Amino acid sequence: MFQNSKSSDRRILTFPAVHPCEAISPATLLASLIDLCRQICNHQLKTFVTQKRNARETIRQIGILLIFFEELRDMSSDVLPDSVVLCFSELHLTFQKILFLFEDCSRSNAKIWILMKSQFVATQFWVLIRALATALDVLPLNRIDTSDEVKELVELVVKQARISKFGLDKDDELMMKRLQSILLQFEKGIEPDLTAIKRVLSYLEIRRWSDCNKEIKFLEEEIDFQYSDLKERDVQILSSLVGFMSYSRLTLFEALDFWDKNQTDIKCNPETLSCLNPQDFRCPISLELMIDPVTVSTGQTYDRASIQKWLSAGNLLCPKTGERLTSSELVPNTSLKKLIHQFCVDNGISLAKFNARSHDITRTIIPGSPAAAEAMKFSSEYLLRRLVFGTDTEKNKAAYEIRLLAKSNIFNRSCLIKVGIIPSLLNLLSSLDKSTQENAIAAVLKLSKHSTGKILVVENGGLVPILSVLKSGFCLESRQLAAATLFYLSSVKEYRKLIGETPDAITGLIELIKEGTTCGKKNAVVAIFGLLLYPKNNKTVLNSGVVPILLDIIATSVNDELISDSLAVIAALAESSEGSNTILHASALPLLIRTLNSATSSPGKEYCVSALRSLCNHGGEEVVATLAGDRSIAGSLYSIVTEGSAAAGKKARSLLKILHKFRENDVGVNSAVDQERSVRVW
Repeated sequence: MFQNSKSSDRRILTFPAVHPCEAISPATLLASLIDLCRQICNHQLKTFVTQKRNARETIRQIGILLIFFEELRDMSSDVLPDSVVLCFSELHLTFQKILFLFEDCSRSNAKIWILMKSQFVATQFWVLIRALATALDVLPLNRIDTSDEVKELVELVVKQARISKFGLDKDDELMMKRLQSILLQFEKGIEPDLTAIKRVLSYLEIRRWSDCNKEIKFLEEEIDFQYSDLKERDVQILSSLVGFMSYSRLTLFEALDFWDKNQTDIKCNPETLSCLNPQDFRCPISLELMIDPVTVSTGQTYDRASIQKWLSAGNLLCPKTGERLTSSELVPNTSLKKLIHQFCVDNGISLAKFNARSHDITRTIIPGSPAAAEAMKFSSEYLLRRLVFGTDTEKNKAAYEIRLLAKSNIFNRSCLIKVGIIPSLLNLLSSLDKSTQENAIAAVLKLSKHSTGKILVVENGGLVPILSVLKSGFCLESRQLAAATLFYLSSVKEYRKLIGETPDAITGLIELIKEGTTCGKKNAVVAIFGLLLYPKNNKTVLNSGVVPILLDIIATSVNDELISDSLAVIAALAESSEGSNTILHASALPLLIRTLNSATSSPGKEYCVSALRSLCNHGGEEVVATLAGDRSIAGSLYSIVTEGSAAAGKKARSLLKILHKFRENDVGVNSAVDQERSVRVW
């Protein structure tokens, strides 16, 4: 009856137990109780690095009750008094909670958090065993047909449950205090002694780089959960532990052992970019994709979680308009929700990931706690020393650690940049070691997302080595990371011009489009899109021969996002007369019409409309006539007007206006010609 699950959907140290239904049969309830008891007793004590004494005593008492339940089952007691069933239901609820507690205490990636919460955990053991004693206290054993020996065992459990001391183990308490002392040292700006850190990690059986990394990943996920629940105190503690564990991972574990247990998830995912910018799908508060869009009294739409936080904080004004909200009612925006869902399907985005939590990186601009801030500063200084004075192996590991630390934390990026780490990273781009080069360019990419990082990368001469990696990096991964770095650098207006004028920059991106993986192609296409924001790069891009390559992608690729990004570049090029002529000479018009009618991606349709509108403006009546003669286009455009985003609808209406005007003029001309012919005949 009880389906146990270790799903990440359940928060750690929460106990979502449910009462058995009232109509449950005694046999089913008894079978479920036996199953729960066995699951609890089957937990191996060696998996508990803390709370061992409490777990051992709990298993002993549950084991005795298991004997009682099994004997009762063997006697085929299909009928039990209601008072017994009620007691068994309460025991069932308590057993569920005990099982949840056991799962949490034995988790291999939450050891440091369980140690930090050890007082709370010990209290939970005491509370649950007392609940067990309370349920057994009122159990009418005299009305149960079982042996006297077993009844005596149950009475023994009741007695022991009342007097058992479920408290904090002395060793756990000592180690928790040592951990708190280390965090306090960080908070005061004192770098802790590594020997003290080793004692704590050894006690928790965290012996390898991968063990440490798993703990960090769990803590970061828990921070996301805590942010959603606005528990500031826990966020501060978790952030301090992340800083402590990150510092420990750097300083204590030299060997990267993440492949030992097929932990491929630790390997950084390829950096992929996109021109897609579905602003209408983003919550104006969190700037994240809206999972549950709702409309407030002012007519503005927000994600439910974000606006509820806003209202809970006592805000009575609409965040976007500043108008006073006349009602706190949140009306579900089902139409927009369907559009967002379709967008996610079109672009391979997992809604489950967003439903689990909404990670807003902007919250990492400031550190989660003073201890986390100081730990990161010490880590940054340590990594700089490794990059400057370390062996080749140490430099490679340092680059990899920077790659991880800067991945999704703005404060970490600022610390690393502030200590002057960028010049040393740029030096590693010329490394002859494939792994070192890849980690270095990935780290430079992460730091180039920071506004100061962009400037320092260029001012320290980083453009040349980045372009060298783009052209002749040791692997496609490094080349595509270099392309992504160029995209972020091109967000600075002056750098678009500089990159566009640098020999081999655009040709290097073109080569990656030809040779790269889908991920590499995306990054190169989007980097070109970024460069086109400087109009004078338009001619250089056109002369590179990119148009036929992009048209081939649009015609043959099965990746909707890559097609949409390619259409974005075509639309940008078509904005100039020269670009439109090049696109038309490449016989792109029929392809764009087919793509408009067949595309399933909303952004792809929008870019198609933009390109066709520009081709009409620059290509003259011949282009307009071709479009006006294809009756299928009107249906696609009307569909965009009614179902697309506000921006897409505006572009579609503009193109429809051009086509309508041409048809009206064409009808007028044909009518005049017919009238002239009739006069001549007369």
